[in-house]
Amino acid sequence: MKRPIILAAAVAAGTLASTALGGKYDDFTAKGFRWATADGPYAAVSKDDAHLVANHLAEHVLLQMVEQVKVFYLTPGTIVQVTEEDPRTGTSKIRMAGITSDLWTLTKFLSKRPVKDTYGVIETPENSGLIPTSTTGIDVGPTPTPPSFGPSATPGTSPGPEMSPAPSVSPVPSESPAPTAAQ
Repeated sequence: MKRPIILAAAVAAGTLASTALGGKYDDFTAKGFRWATADGPYAAVSKDDAHLVANHLAEHVLLQMVEQVKVFYLTPGTIVQVTEEDPRTGTSKIRMAGITSDLWTLTKFLSKRPVKDTYGVIETPENSGLIPTSTTGIDVGPTPTPPSFGPSATPGTSPGPEMSPAPSVSPVPSESPAPTAAQ
């Protein structure tokens, strides 16, 4: 009799934990974020390539597609943002951190429920790099203030006493007394 009660308590605890965990990530899924469940080269530049790689191509063809940068690897737990879905073909256009162009993958390789990555962490848009958390510019410190040279003269006017020119300095020595014969 104790065994069914313990089992029921364990199931209830698991259900409550998964519900609480799911609630924390509902905002992400509402914004189109999904977690990858596939492990392999299942993200492609085109819809057709996404279907080709999902059908387990010959190794040499797959290697050629990787070399031509037509496919990218998905790993379980990687968070992506779905930007477009095509239910007719079962594909989703996704944005991945670190990849400059959008990619296509089969929708079945994506989960609305959080999936832990290889480190046991659930990625979020902030910790994955999908959403920048700071400015991307380089901080070089404060901008130096240019030196001030005082008021400037208005063209066509003579300078006042506060704007009189500085005395000139000449590289030619001034007249010195003539040497005397006694020297």
